[in-house]
Amino acid sequence: MQFLEFLHAKKENYTVWVKLVHLNVWTKAIATLSLQSTVYTNSIFLFIYISSSSSPHFTIIIHRLFTSLQTMKNPTGTVVFTTVGRPHYGFDVFSTQLPPTLTDFSSSPPAEHRLTDGVSVNYNAQFVQSSDNHHSIVYVSERTGSSKIYLDSNPLPSVSSSLFHDRPIISNGRLFFVSAHERPDSPFKSWSAVYTVQLNGLHESETVVTRLTPYGCVDYSPSVSQSGDLIAVASYGFSQWKGEFHHLETDIVVFRLSDPDNRWNVCSLGGWPTWSGDSTIYFHRQTDDGWWSIFRLDLPSGFNSPVSAPVRITPPGVHCFTPAAMHHRRQIAVATRRKNENYRHIEIYDLETEQFYPVTKLFNPEMHHYNPFVSMNCNYLGYHRFRGELNNELDKGESIIPHLNLVSSPIKELRMLRLNGSFPSFSPTGELIAFNPDFDTNAGVDIVKSDGSKRWSLFTGRTSFYNSWSPTEHNVIFTSIGPIFDSVKTTVQIARISFSFDLDHVKSEIKILTKEETGNNAFPSCSPDGKHLVFRSGRSGHKNLYILDAVEGEFNEHGGIRQVTDGAWIDTMPSWSPDGKLIAFSSNRQNPDNVEAFSIYVMCSDGSNVRRIYIAGDEGCDEVDRERINHVCFSGDGEWLLFTANLGGVTVDPVSVPNQFQPYGDLYVVRVDGSGLRRLTWNGYENGTPAWYPGGETELGKLGLLNSVGDKLLGTFDEPLWIQCDF
Repeated sequence: MQFLEFLHAKKENYTVWVKLVHLNVWTKAIATLSLQSTVYTNSIFLFIYISSSSSPHFTIIIHRLFTSLQTMKNPTGTVVFTTVGRPHYGFDVFSTQLPPTLTDFSSSPPAEHRLTDGVSVNYNAQFVQSSDNHHSIVYVSERTGSSKIYLDSNPLPSVSSSLFHDRPIISNGRLFFVSAHERPDSPFKSWSAVYTVQLNGLHESETVVTRLTPYGCVDYSPSVSQSGDLIAVASYGFSQWKGEFHHLETDIVVFRLSDPDNRWNVCSLGGWPTWSGDSTIYFHRQTDDGWWSIFRLDLPSGFNSPVSAPVRITPPGVHCFTPAAMHHRRQIAVATRRKNENYRHIEIYDLETEQFYPVTKLFNPEMHHYNPFVSMNCNYLGYHRFRGELNNELDKGESIIPHLNLVSSPIKELRMLRLNGSFPSFSPTGELIAFNPDFDTNAGVDIVKSDGSKRWSLFTGRTSFYNSWSPTEHNVIFTSIGPIFDSVKTTVQIARISFSFDLDHVKSEIKILTKEETGNNAFPSCSPDGKHLVFRSGRSGHKNLYILDAVEGEFNEHGGIRQVTDGAWIDTMPSWSPDGKLIAFSSNRQNPDNVEAFSIYVMCSDGSNVRRIYIAGDEGCDEVDRERINHVCFSGDGEWLLFTANLGGVTVDPVSVPNQFQPYGDLYVVRVDGSGLRRLTWNGYENGTPAWYPGGETELGKLGLLNSVGDKLLGTFDEPLWIQCDF
């Protein structure tokens, strides 16, 4: 009873996995203690070992867990990180009226209407099926620092503890959506699952969220049939993610709302299902000829009956994805990419004439448009795109990207900020952050105040990456200058940047610390006493770690460099612990032939006592060799490690979003002894290059998120670079 009272006082949702000794297996079901039917935040997983339901050992182990939970300490401070492309999205949801005859559309296209706020990132909308108002939509917005569901301008009740929601649908007074707040039964599974909540007549405090996806199963992209009785999803089932992301290897699965555990696998290898009526499903798939195409499935009347093979609907020569079917028209809306065109557009494909009718290209020929949706009466078409700067004053949206943006954190003691740039590093006082604004047209090193209010450039025009601020000098930053992620022989040099600045001017001096003929030297991390750098060098023919004099570099007459790791593998991205005793780094030394799989290692600062920190499982299990972990750094107290990893698989279908090089990249923390793994980010983006400062809002000050401070929002993001159009 004392344990249950403790759980209630903690106001958290505890998920319990039970192993029965006499069966020698872990139960697949999850028993959840939902105290007073309330959903709480910060899920903590307890692994309870019992021999039988009547065993006295159960009480003993619960007591031990209770004791350990009482002493559990959350990580604290401020984490700043990068999300690839996300600051530039500026997405809003738009709609346009569809004429009865599509041939009339090109000659006299109707106007676009913006349906969202013009300030936040808003996307993946649907018209409300029961509404007569063609402008009423349910959609995802990131205006609060995480993805939440909105009905027009009002937030909807969903899962209060979840930092990720997606693909909302309202049908017959019920909200359906994807959330990723419940940890699966093994690593390398997405956390994404489909949930539902009844909206009509319930106060938010009475909301009951029901999971429709079985535990241990992974579902994406729900679609509700016209009657509201049938749900279709793209599903991995109970399988692990295999590592692919160009084309997810999901199946199309159908189930009844009244019986979600009775699942009907209607098609292998398909994604983004959409219903036409109650018996036809359209979905996208990449075909053997390389083109993404739309397929049609006609379902038999008997549930679980054999299903005929899907039929390809759209022809080769044009990529078609994220379809939206129409219940009352023999047409589907699709997003397309065509040869010799750089932008994704929304088109209507007529199933009878087998013709495409352009829509968004008539309005905005040089903008990307994503994920179409259609009203119940098929008279209106919607999509999301970069909001742009339209001639209509009412359609103009926010045009500034703040330097720093507050992001919701799953740990209340840990503040999280998204940076408009990469590889941040805090000054010793936390007042300033050094970072790289770009690796291309705007290459160099900038510094920004940690409240986001002011920014300076230290130098421009030279590709620079991975910064480390000297812990003992307020005006010294170390960086790598040269092409990022290149071969061992490519010239990349470690540089020391000394600078001075006032409110309007900055003066800097760059001193190269490595010899040009030594090849690729990168990823410097400064020791706590400011005297040395640990960095990765390819000078031996392999990328290993070295210690370098932080003032004179290897030009020190007494010898300013020494090697601390040596092997035919890659050791990279090192980080010095705050007390100077340890260095953490990423390495593939466990399997040097695999240049994709990296794990965390820790060693003493002299290179001795190298040990691996197992994240995905115990030593010897298959899962640990799939770890892809990088960008590791220490917390201010040295007790935690922050890193990016592929442990949670892919959260959304990557073809539905702009380019992400590693859409499975999310931030995690773990104790240095390998315990206490916690996930920090959930989305369809690549999150990385984090930095961790021990202070929080009190020490650093509140963010000055002023619309007038930041870069101009231009919508300069890429389509997925792996989508080829030159077959």
